[in-house]
Parts: sequence; structure tokens; C-alpha cells
Amino acid sequence: MREYWTIDEYNKHIEETSIMRGTQIHYEATGDYDVIDFCQHYKLNFNRGNVVKYIARAGKKDDELQDLYKAKDYIEREIAFVRELRNKEAEDFKDGVVSPYNYNYKDR
Repeated sequence: MREYWTIDEYNKHIEETSIMRGTQIHYEATGDYDVIDFCQHYKLNFNRGNVVKYIARAGKKDDELQDLYKAKDYIEREIAFVRELRNKEAEDFKDGVVSPYNYNYKDR
């Protein structure tokens, strides 16, 4: 698999992507930016990006409540992920894997 696109390939992809966007009312942006652009600008991970997406489009589809519940689900997933990460870091600190002074990691 090739890792890089030529400029022409990239421009064609952007053109095709922008054609695909906006075909449904819940994908329409209300400003000069799209939700995906906002998520990329702030470097949001998958869970956080989906929270923004579902909040932004809530009320634009048949079931507003369903989109809000989806956003809530992704928030809960992100909270669980961050909590697990913090617990792991605390355990590493407790086990001496992380130095409190310079954060050098010991080999395990």
C-alpha cells in the first residue's frame, strides 16, 4: 500500500469528498467550516469527535433524542478511557515505573 498521494490525487479526493458532503440535511454546516474540520483542527480523537458530531446534528434528523443518546454514549466511553489511563499511570507511578522527578521510564 502506498503511503502518499500526488497533489492531483489529493485534489481529486477533496473534490469527491466535498461532493459527497451535504447530500443529507444533517451533514450541512452552518458556517464556513464542517464538523470534521472542527474535529481535525482541535485534534479530537474518535470518541470526542463523535460527541461533537452528534451534538451538532441533533435535531436535524428524525430522532433528536437518539443523537443526544449517541453523544452521551461516546462521552461515557471517553470518560472510561481517560479513567483507565489515569489508573494505569497511577499504578506505574506506584510501582516505580515512572520517576516523580523526570518521568524516565524503567525497563519492564
